[in-house]
Amino acid sequence: MVDRYWIAFFAVFVYLVRVFEASVGDADPLYRACVEQCEKTGCVGERCFPHCKFPSDGAVVDSPWYLQEPLYLRWKQWDCQSDCRYYCMLDREKEREALGNGPVKYHGKWPFKRVYGIQEPASVALSALNLAMQFHGWLSFFILLNYKLPLKPNKKAYYEYTCLWHIYGLLSMNSWFWSAVFHSRDVDLTEKLDYSSAVALLGFSLILAILRSFNVRVEAARVMVSAPLLAFVTTHILYLNFYKFDYGIITFFHTLLCDPQAMH
Repeated sequence: MVDRYWIAFFAVFVYLVRVFEASVGDADPLYRACVEQCEKTGCVGERCFPHCKFPSDGAVVDSPWYLQEPLYLRWKQWDCQSDCRYYCMLDREKEREALGNGPVKYHGKWPFKRVYGIQEPASVALSALNLAMQFHGWLSFFILLNYKLPLKPNKKAYYEYTCLWHIYGLLSMNSWFWSAVFHSRDVDLTEKLDYSSAVALLGFSLILAILRSFNVRVEAARVMVSAPLLAFVTTHILYLNFYKFDYGIITFFHTLLCDPQAMH
């Protein structure tokens, strides 16, 4: 009976991963054809992009490394793939709206319009607001412990979870910072930094929740609880960055653990 439950669990898991892998918009044959045609011709309708002489990976076709597009140019302007996806998305959404259909997601995101070069201004603003609130909370916690509450003779706080909460605050600020950067400019580097930071925060939040909920004070016990979770989180981050960046696995685990950043 137990084996059947495990089989059912893994079947549901695989199904959910497959569901999360692709969005309706980028699975649309018309959208795919538009992007492929744009990357070949450099044009979407009457709009043409001169930097589309570079393919989506940023390198000139059949050219040596010294003719590749520099990183600072890729940061200052949109690359060919980004522009093709963006304008094909806008055209498809206009067609869908004309047919009376609602918007759909493209590559895991709802349709958006750039504002002053910022890809998703609303998400950037919300991420920046979260960053500000996290900084305010961390600074208030620091001032409370070091300037308003009594300290031990060795100048350390009496509160035994001080260090853990400081780490949590720093990881939170780091996560929301890269979230703001990622939503302002979605490139491979910012995407990996954003999701890696979110995974690190999520993993540490789980560790902190366990230690605090069960009031684990003994150092050896803390290590025993934290070590396997840290190993898992580290392995997961390495997997995402150096093996396969799998949106299905990311979304499944983040949603399973109720991570708010899973809704990027």
